[in-house]
Amino acid sequence: MRALERRRYVGRKEVEAAMPKRTLIAIVEDDQPFRESMRKLMTAFGYAVEVFPSAADFLESPLLTATACLVTDVQMPGMTGLQLHRHLVDAGYAIPTIVVTAYPDEVVRRSALNGGVVCYLCKPVDDEHLERCLRSALESGKPRQENS
Repeated sequence: MRALERRRYVGRKEVEAAMPKRTLIAIVEDDQPFRESMRKLMTAFGYAVEVFPSAADFLESPLLTATACLVTDVQMPGMTGLQLHRHLVDAGYAIPTIVVTAYPDEVVRRSALNGGVVCYLCKPVDDEHLERCLRSALESGKPRQENS
């Protein structure tokens, strides 16, 4: 291997070591532009990301059991994000869940957090707050009583 190729290889390994573990984050969001922007953001954070346009698509996915954290919209056609979280809990899946909404509601927020949701975030989502929520969800899975 030539010296330049060797340096590129070593440099790539150093970058990979500095990045977060390639943990799978699933995004369930019916709004395609927001879904895509969240995918890009979480990929930039260093996570492996899969996106789904509906709760039904996520539930039918073979990636459900590999998902380390779920980020879902609250209001979606069919099954809402909170219904999806409840369904997963009832089915025995302990997937830390972060919900996002364009329509913040204190009663819904309290209900979500009391129901085991890790974070309840308002759109537009603050990048740093989302990253803190992801880390919290992946490190401990314990609910955080924050709202952005």
